[in-house]
Amino acid sequence: MNSRILLPLLLFSLVCITNGTKVFNVLRYGARSDNKTDNAKAFLRCWIDSCRWRGKSRFVIPRGWFYLGAVVFRGPCNGHKEFVIKGVLRAPIKPGLFFIDHWITFQNMNNLRIYGGGTLDGQGASAWPYNNCKTGSCKPLPVSLRLDFINDSYIHNIKSINSKNFHFNVFSCYRLAFRRVTISAPHDSPNTDGIHISGSGGITVDAADIATGDDCISIGPGNRGIHISNTFCGPGHGISVGSIGKSETTEESVSGVAVVNCTFRGSLNGVQIKTWPDSKAAGGSASNFTYDNIWMEDVENPIFINQQYCPFNLCNPQGSSKIEISHIIFRNIWGSSTTRDAVKLNCSKSHPCHDIALENINLTGPGGVASSSCSNVHGRSRGRQTPPSCLH
Repeated sequence: MNSRILLPLLLFSLVCITNGTKVFNVLRYGARSDNKTDNAKAFLRCWIDSCRWRGKSRFVIPRGWFYLGAVVFRGPCNGHKEFVIKGVLRAPIKPGLFFIDHWITFQNMNNLRIYGGGTLDGQGASAWPYNNCKTGSCKPLPVSLRLDFINDSYIHNIKSINSKNFHFNVFSCYRLAFRRVTISAPHDSPNTDGIHISGSGGITVDAADIATGDDCISIGPGNRGIHISNTFCGPGHGISVGSIGKSETTEESVSGVAVVNCTFRGSLNGVQIKTWPDSKAAGGSASNFTYDNIWMEDVENPIFINQQYCPFNLCNPQGSSKIEISHIIFRNIWGSSTTRDAVKLNCSKSHPCHDIALENINLTGPGGVASSSCSNVHGRSRGRQTPPSCLH
């Protein structure tokens, strides 16, 4: 057959058109739903064609169980792209295959939509015994889903379970939205942060359900305009800004964080800001945060500013953080603490916190009694204050 005729026929066999959207199905590129064949090459071939197609295209993983080795989906692409996961993707469990820092990565794209109701199964139990950072030196373990330089995009109706490291890692992304994502790992799984955000802006998380072994959401340096709403956390280590100040270079500031209408149940922390006490770097700040309308149920540290964060004694806990924390509002926060000290504002001696506000706080501790503690902090309180405010 003439090659000029063969090529259009081949493309037609791999692609169909639905409502003006080109659909690329991984099965037509050789992917197999047998839970043992590594589908990385088939997925990449499918992605390359989908990405190159001018106009809107839809990359489809149908229902089934797909084993998948490490893969990077690169852009830029032509037009709006949809990545539809309907099945279950399962990560490698052999140590020789997973000592890298990523499993599934998207890079350098605009107008990407990831959805479909499917599941990313990191099979983390195979790797958690290797995740020992007590010496400060850890072998790299893969983040389940990395999003690097992704803008004006949307991730919704996706489930991530048992990640080996972070579930979702967001780096240098702008105007990126998560909605109705479900994240799950055992309470004792190490470093399984639900969503980690760094160097990004205009990030929204809405209606997420997160139960994991580390921070439900962690907000690192260089972020601005982060909005988290209607999200459930527990078990986990709460929604944390930080840690900040570990680097020996000046770290980018964090500003404009809002956490509203959220629920914490059985978590180690509720809303937390944490900085290292003995960073050699100068500068850096965390400012203009609002925590509003939050329910705490059996949370160990419901409201916590911790400027002496020093895990595994990898620093000098008696040092003084150089990160300046200011203009923070804790408003309409109620529920129960499993410890007596329900409100802890532990700020830096050399760089005290200022413009900190406690408004309408109603937290009870064991036996119905709670207390608050402040050090090196300046601010105000108003409305109901249970426990009695340490700000005056």
